[in-house]
Amino acid sequence: MKSKTSMLEVLRRVIQEVNGARNLDAALATMVRRIRKAMHTDVCSFYLYDKELESLVLMETIGLRTQAVGQVVLPLGEGLVGLVAKRSEPLNLEDAQSHPQFRYFEATGEERYSSFLGVPIIHQRLMLGVLVVQQAEQRQYDDEDEAFLVTMAAQLAGVLAHALATGNINRRALPSGQTMFKGVAASPGMAMGEAVVITPPSDLNSVPDLVPSDEDFEVARLKEAIGKTRAEIRAAAERLVNRISTQELALFDVYQQMLGEAALSEEVEKRIREGQWAPGALADVVRRHVQYLERVDDNYLRERAADVGDEISVAMLGEVPRDKLKGLVSVRGSSTSHVAIIARAMGIPTVLGMVDLPLPRLSGAPVVLDGHRGRLFVRPAPELQARYESLIAEEEALSELLSHEQDLPSETPDGHDMPLMVNTGLAVDAAALLKSRISGVGLYRTEVPFMITERFPGEKEQTRLYRDQLESFSPLPVVMRTLDIGGDKDLPYFPIEEANPFLGWRGMRVTLDHPEVLMVQLRAMLKASKELDNLYVLFPMITNVEEVDEALRLMDRAILELGEEGIDVERPKVGVMIEVPATIYQMDALAKRVDFFSVGSNDLTQYLLAVDRNNPRVSSLYDALHPALLGALQELSQDALRLKKPISLCGELAGDPAGALLLMAMGFTSLSMNAPSLPKVRAAIRRVSLKDAKQLLSEVMLLDTPEQVHIHLDKRMDDWQLSHLLPPRD
Repeated sequence: MKSKTSMLEVLRRVIQEVNGARNLDAALATMVRRIRKAMHTDVCSFYLYDKELESLVLMETIGLRTQAVGQVVLPLGEGLVGLVAKRSEPLNLEDAQSHPQFRYFEATGEERYSSFLGVPIIHQRLMLGVLVVQQAEQRQYDDEDEAFLVTMAAQLAGVLAHALATGNINRRALPSGQTMFKGVAASPGMAMGEAVVITPPSDLNSVPDLVPSDEDFEVARLKEAIGKTRAEIRAAAERLVNRISTQELALFDVYQQMLGEAALSEEVEKRIREGQWAPGALADVVRRHVQYLERVDDNYLRERAADVGDEISVAMLGEVPRDKLKGLVSVRGSSTSHVAIIARAMGIPTVLGMVDLPLPRLSGAPVVLDGHRGRLFVRPAPELQARYESLIAEEEALSELLSHEQDLPSETPDGHDMPLMVNTGLAVDAAALLKSRISGVGLYRTEVPFMITERFPGEKEQTRLYRDQLESFSPLPVVMRTLDIGGDKDLPYFPIEEANPFLGWRGMRVTLDHPEVLMVQLRAMLKASKELDNLYVLFPMITNVEEVDEALRLMDRAILELGEEGIDVERPKVGVMIEVPATIYQMDALAKRVDFFSVGSNDLTQYLLAVDRNNPRVSSLYDALHPALLGALQELSQDALRLKKPISLCGELAGDPAGALLLMAMGFTSLSMNAPSLPKVRAAIRRVSLKDAKQLLSEVMLLDTPEQVHIHLDKRMDDWQLSHLLPPRD
């Protein structure tokens, strides 16, 4: 082996070549050669795992006979390579032929090689292949050798997943198959169609350096490209003039100014005259500007360095005709991002945080999107396509069927009333339709208006927004949560950069540190509620009672100030969000200070399980039906009952029909959910008695694992002939 420094250099170079290659077959050929040379070994081979065949196929080699490529097929568990794949762990042998699993393939000529080191290539727990090195004489590959090959395999895993999804690998004799990507389920539902990439990420580093044969031609190309881009931006702004805010439209003017500045084109032209072709010259100049922005101290400017991105914005969403939009997928974003909130309100299936998705090569590919489970199938097999066609048809038929009972009471067959409320945060255009179907607004996310502006909205602006919401749903109660930013919800003009944002500066921690922001918001809420008396104020991310005391002092001060200004308002009912495990053990102290409790089950789940729900690598561990969480929820509901305080729950669990039955049985006084979830939850409540729901709860509380809970709920819902209300599960 070479020195540590040179090995890192080899690793960097190989990864760069593999990532940047347009033809993965060529990249793999380069990779095996570089690895062989770096490790001073005789053979380096790559075997691709085919799920349909449950076998590994030799796809690339340097050292074995080339005619064996595509011909040697090893069933999972067979031979040394098959053993590595089956065990999903490295195998390091000084004398491979003495191993009982050794299998000889005449086509490869590998009888000449004694030593063997094989490592699995795994992507999100899925076996993709095996990377192997071999040596003629007996050699014990050392720890550094093994570490290097394991690192190479880990880097190769994501690239391979991309290549399989896009057909960018010559599978030779392998049957063509679908590829699945996992992300964060941000909005439920299923959709099928053709992938349209709105803005593939610009990779400046992939633009090659070329010496121009005609400098004047390159300059003319540059000017033509700038002119066309300006025309496209102008056309996009005209299309969106009535669909997005004035602040967002102003961004288009900024882009026009940037492209109109002579400095930019002059700088690029200078690079062309220095011997670089137009695309390379532009990439050089933009890279230099980005590096400058990344170096400056100003947080806002530094953020602008990332404006070329792969996250869907609201403006981009507005460009797509609603009748053409079947679903949304994004490499970045989370279940609580602005786009996710809008998608749920619009009923658009959405999967975000799909970090391994190869956006630039997806355009035009047939896809199936599963927003329930956070999955995207690229080039789906006919059987899977037929299955989802059937599921989508069933979902549409069910939606039509349930729409006829949406104005009926949310009451069980044995007469128990279960109030259903809705989560809002957008314009109240749906209020008229929802009003007769709900018991109120269980969560109004006040941060949404903050997220779509370029500054903190003023008191008058906030008062108007809150008044619209309160009037639209009056006399029904509207629970307004004070500004809840931080975690994965940043404001563009107030970025919060932290190593661990979910355990950092968020919710009340931010607004209590900035009382000037909270005071404006509380004053606006109080003014908006005058003579309506349907305002309930909710404080998020409470960890201890001192935070509640301080927030209540600010509210009393706001009431006093408004009184001095001639605006007399009553103190509204106040609640706290139970989303931090610490609050579970402070219910008695909190009950002395507040009028109601609201459990934020999404955050409580991730904090209780120590799982970041927006990280696709661990999101499968996030489960709102985990026995620990169910135990905590039952304890909370019993405490609230003992303390004679109403307790609601807002979160994904409330919008799950089976989960809603469990919450009803626990004694939650209301459930709040996104509007698209209302029909199925109402249908479940109207068909299952409170007595049966309590029996179900007692059965579930005896179970040990989330999987057992899911299986039992599915069985009982099937017994009640309600399985059609549940989202598809594995």
